[in-house]
Amino acid sequence: MTEAMEPAGPSARARPPASRQAAEPVLELRDAAVRVGGRTLWSGVNLTVGAGEFTAVLGPNGVGKSTLIKALLGALPVAAGEVRVLGARPGRAGHRIGYLPQRRSFDASMRIRGTDVVRLGLDGDRWGVPLPVPGPHRRAARERVAEVIELVGASAYAHRPVGECSGGEQQRLLIAQALVRRPRLLLLDEPLDSLDLSHQGGVAALTGRICHQEGVAVVMVAHDVNPILHHLDRVVYLAEGGSATGTPQDVITSETLTGLYGTPVEVLRASDGRLVVVGRPERTEDGHAG
Repeated sequence: MTEAMEPAGPSARARPPASRQAAEPVLELRDAAVRVGGRTLWSGVNLTVGAGEFTAVLGPNGVGKSTLIKALLGALPVAAGEVRVLGARPGRAGHRIGYLPQRRSFDASMRIRGTDVVRLGLDGDRWGVPLPVPGPHRRAARERVAEVIELVGASAYAHRPVGECSGGEQQRLLIAQALVRRPRLLLLDEPLDSLDLSHQGGVAALTGRICHQEGVAVVMVAHDVNPILHHLDRVVYLAEGGSATGTPQDVITSETLTGLYGTPVEVLRASDGRLVVVGRPERTEDGHAG
């Protein structure tokens, strides 16, 4: 079995300013572990994420990648270790976290506009719909929605019914929804799943730009690391109850993956410069790059 990955490009993007990197971490995990139904999904996770840093959570199906996101949100307690999110225990960060769950598509008959989808991220937790009464709050909300729609490059189609938008366009609008409250941490659970290659690349580039230019810390669960690899600062690779954390160059190696899987795994470089991982166990193979 094989899986392909692009090599990281160290000069592909600008690093966050030194002052930002030196600030209090947005996210910290220290020897964290999670158990579900008496089974340890992963353990020994040590991770520090600062503002403007992009981290991917990788691994085969069933190892608890989405469970890690739930732990960060406070929806699932850790069985061991410690997790701090924005300086507090998980579940206390409130509006400072933007969250995009695993992909959901809109029915083609859905008539709600893209702008309304984004606006739900601003006041969707309140009863009813916004009153059509002029005022500073309404004007500020309208300006913020327009600002974040422009940020994700969705201005050209944001006023169309969301059901008429392509999968990639819908995903950009949902990312705008998650960003509209100016979060410091953005959690994305498989946002590239079910998108074609061109849309995967576009959404990955958008996420990297938002992360590094806007100073938002991003944690993304992904099956295929190829579209995001050259945007990443670090990787959390989960497998068979264990974990490895570090830069892509440190984690996606023959030695590290062999240790995680407990069976020989070889990382090769193809003639086009892409990395190919060979020899993952059949029982955990899902056809993707983790």
